[in-house]
Amino acid sequence: MESIRLDPVEEVTITVAIDNVVDVFMPDQGPASRFRDGSTSLHRPSRTLEGGSVDELPLAEHGFAALVTVVSGARRQTVLFDAGRTPDGLRHNLHVLRLDPRDITAVVLSHGHFDHTTGLDGLARLMGRSRLPVIIHPEFWSRRRLLLPGREPWELPSTSRSALVGVGFEIVEGRQPSFLLDGRLLVTGEIDRTSDFEPGFPFQDAWDGQAWKPDPMVLDDQAVIVHVRDRGLVVMTGCGHAGIINTLRYAQRLTGVE
Repeated sequence: MESIRLDPVEEVTITVAIDNVVDVFMPDQGPASRFRDGSTSLHRPSRTLEGGSVDELPLAEHGFAALVTVVSGARRQTVLFDAGRTPDGLRHNLHVLRLDPRDITAVVLSHGHFDHTTGLDGLARLMGRSRLPVIIHPEFWSRRRLLLPGREPWELPSTSRSALVGVGFEIVEGRQPSFLLDGRLLVTGEIDRTSDFEPGFPFQDAWDGQAWKPDPMVLDDQAVIVHVRDRGLVVMTGCGHAGIINTLRYAQRLTGVE
């Protein structure tokens, strides 16, 4: 594979907008800055507290969303990577974290599972008909179910193409790598599976139009890559169903950066 030139940037900032845990007592560590109780001027009324209100906090949920901001010279550009599980979690946390959704220039969805996509509902209500491009793999739309041990099969909610278009997003589908942010951020597209120890997601089936069939590969899984000057690659996954080793190897092969 011939490598793709990914323009290096001076800085990348990743702001987690949705995660499984909120811990206001967790200290800052290295480059990671944490949200702390009392660090916001936003308050929620409470009839049971003497002061009559409590500090607003980010919400945790079983899902993921992050803003990826690259800095090159005087330019700052941001994409949203995934959107979380509920309609309102992302919208709420953008507000509490004082993140301006108007800074978002594109949305990249790591794969089609609803705990990475449903927050687009709230984002659309926040931004209106934004015409933001949403970058996905063609198999993002696959109808899927989980076969977890000891449980009945669970069909996952599927994202509606017509609904996304109807609320103002523009769908961009592709299996191949693609650039965003003027060549400073690379979306992997479909990731080559080269390791023999990363089995994908073995509990998953997909509907092929006639029957449920095993679908452990999650071929729509994709990552984003940024090349930080003199530092190397920053590679960000959603669930990483393709396998983190497969993903890192593919990022290195795509960019020629070790």
